[in-house]
Amino acid sequence: MDAARPVAGSGQASAPHGFVWGASTSSYQIEGAAREDGRGASIWDTYCGQTGRITNGDTGDVACDHYHRYPEDIGLMRDLGIKAYRFSVAWPRVLPKGRGAVNEAGFAFYDRLIDALLGAGIEPWLCLYHWDLPQALDDLGGWTNRDCAWWFADYAALIARRFGDRVKRLATFNESSVFTLFGYCMGGQAPGIADHAMLLRAIHHVNLAHGAAIDVLRSDVARASLGIIHNYQPCLPASEAPQDVAAARKFAAYWNGAFPDPQLLAHYPALLAEAMVPCQQPGDLARICRPIDWFGLNHYSPLYMKAYDGNPLGVGFGDMPPGIRRTAIGWPVQPDAFRETLLEVHKRYRLPIYVLENGTSNNDSIDQNGEVVDESRIDFLRSYTSAMFEAMKAGADVRGYFVWSLLDNFEWGSGYSQRFGITYVDYATQRRIPKASFHWYAKLIKASQSAPAQV
Repeated sequence: MDAARPVAGSGQASAPHGFVWGASTSSYQIEGAAREDGRGASIWDTYCGQTGRITNGDTGDVACDHYHRYPEDIGLMRDLGIKAYRFSVAWPRVLPKGRGAVNEAGFAFYDRLIDALLGAGIEPWLCLYHWDLPQALDDLGGWTNRDCAWWFADYAALIARRFGDRVKRLATFNESSVFTLFGYCMGGQAPGIADHAMLLRAIHHVNLAHGAAIDVLRSDVARASLGIIHNYQPCLPASEAPQDVAAARKFAAYWNGAFPDPQLLAHYPALLAEAMVPCQQPGDLARICRPIDWFGLNHYSPLYMKAYDGNPLGVGFGDMPPGIRRTAIGWPVQPDAFRETLLEVHKRYRLPIYVLENGTSNNDSIDQNGEVVDESRIDFLRSYTSAMFEAMKAGADVRGYFVWSLLDNFEWGSGYSQRFGITYVDYATQRRIPKASFHWYAKLIKASQSAPAQV
């Protein structure tokens, strides 16, 4: 792939020939229809029903109603000019109990979605798991139960056989470190457990599930291009205090290493290796470390960590240094960290990288002209894509960029109080309004695609 090059008059570099521009979403955050057409309950349905878990008591019951409005959303994608769309399948929509009897209505929805994407000239990138574990499996221990790895492999086989004739780009998991750390130890995510031993089991079983699913997908999908999506961010100490430095090192092992290291290097990080021994059986690392084709990277900002006795991990989020701009959700804006992360991932794992989430929350509103002018998001996207091009120029093998997100959506514990979309969603009416950032991104894509080939 050619190196990034400038677009005449744009003031910004452009992508090389073959670079994939896309947008990402996830099932629970946009689909809605939580109790329609045979869908089973997920752990997020249960978690949202617990008092005090989600801002304003919000739920994903309706979300963006994408289940019914997907043709309109594909129209937005076509207007945007993207050539790829990353979405996730809701495991409980196709297997209401997580295993056993299939739900044909759920499979038929994804058939319609995939066919409509292909008809619009947009490649479907399918992620098997974006956090919505069937509640029926959680009742059996969920990811703390080793059997969950094989339940997941069976689910992957069903997906492969149903959609593998049309979908070739598949990822096993999205952000495994987030849903394990926050769901099983640190709090703030479903299923809402705070137990370090359970966290370790969940980490190992998710890793086993990844390896088993990769083998199934490789076997059952002809010409498959397989990957997994990791959040990967610098973990920095909130102060120079030795306990905060140690906390940052510890958190980095869990956040950045607990999944890609065993999956790609066949070992757990040194700081975790001894703790993971009781979870393992002979041959497990070979079952986990299976060949994949690309590394999916989600990145938003560095993380500032401190020693903290409020959870079983003993680590919490600290204050960032003064003078750093923050997004509406409070995350620091530091594009240089994105550039360095891309280079680090390239050097450590030696796989093509696709940036599958990058974006920002913003305090968006409709102005008197009926428009949503989100200049701060445009500034963010401009600075982060520029940092990406700098990393590419320095040697990082980055093959694509997907903005998070196509739509404002249910933002997990924050409910609908945070807007990450480049399309505004009026949740009362489900009206979609492309924001100024939507049009900026469309221009970036068009300029990149029309730029002359490098000679």
